[in-house]
Amino acid sequence: MKTIAYYISDYGYGHASRSIAVIRMLLKQPNVKIIICHSFALSFIKASLGSNRVRYRNIKTDIGYILERESIFPDKEKLLDEYKSFVKDWDNFIEQERDFLLKEKVDLVVSDISPLPFEAAAQLGIPSVGISNFTWYTAYQGLIDDAELATFKKAYQKMTYFYSLAGSQEQWEISSNEYGFFSREIDIKEVQRIKGSVNPVGDKKIVFLGLGMKIGVDSLEQLPIWDSPNCVFLVSSNVHVNRKNVFQIPTDYLESQNYIAASDLVISKAGWGMIGEAVSGNVPLLILNRPSMQEDHNTIEYLMSQQLCELIDWEEFKSYQLDEGFIERLETKMDGNDLVLSNQAEKIADDLLRLLS
Repeated sequence: MKTIAYYISDYGYGHASRSIAVIRMLLKQPNVKIIICHSFALSFIKASLGSNRVRYRNIKTDIGYILERESIFPDKEKLLDEYKSFVKDWDNFIEQERDFLLKEKVDLVVSDISPLPFEAAAQLGIPSVGISNFTWYTAYQGLIDDAELATFKKAYQKMTYFYSLAGSQEQWEISSNEYGFFSREIDIKEVQRIKGSVNPVGDKKIVFLGLGMKIGVDSLEQLPIWDSPNCVFLVSSNVHVNRKNVFQIPTDYLESQNYIAASDLVISKAGWGMIGEAVSGNVPLLILNRPSMQEDHNTIEYLMSQQLCELIDWEEFKSYQLDEGFIERLETKMDGNDLVLSNQAEKIADDLLRLLS
């Protein structure tokens, strides 16, 4: 039996959901057990996997972004404070991870994309793989001074391999593989059930509005978007909008990719996980533009080059309404697009398993 320590970023649900897609593929190999290192979405991950070959270690793996109140934009001052607090005991973190990896006799370290385990793995001679479209080192460039980011840079330089996901512009002097967008598997029957539930007559456009589970925007209910003609909206369980044409994903519903696939349009920030679900479901995208965030910029550049999205600024979105013609134009642009590459999660899992053989 081989042991994989799988670290998952604590920022939101996107890293968790795409990691679940890969882990499900890894578990098809019977001689693999996995220890998941994570905290924020641990209950979601546990409920999604339910395997006796998976164990869980509740540990803070990174800090993600700190956002301004009532905004989708980063708060640079608070982010710097959180970053300094996180790295101040970095040497102790490395020692802690060394002890964990030794005790559990870990054969392979995988991280999406916490910097926490790489130095410890390198010191022990354990191969490590970073899987992502970005690293927190490059994500923070422009938000935190480079001199402050040296700790994260040094950590990521210790990766043995980097598995680069769609939109990535990471450049590390290590062995790299490239992969396209992917998501957890879509259940076509469930997609049809969702469509029938929210749009029984079939005369409306279904729009998924996803700002992410880490974004708290209290004034959402006042947005004109909800009054868009002939539209019904799907929103995450944390979005509370009391309108007849707005439907929440149930709190205990695990497979949100089915709701994405049931939609005619997804409106979202440029989070890779949700975009991966939209692309996998062949659903067009309207992306909320955050120019200050390098991770977003790279993903948007990639999507625009493939004619997979349109952009809208946050200030414009606050007074925006949809029309059916806009959605139909986006659908036409997507027709014939061959970006979705089959079985990317399975391919990643196969490549990880080769490192164990």
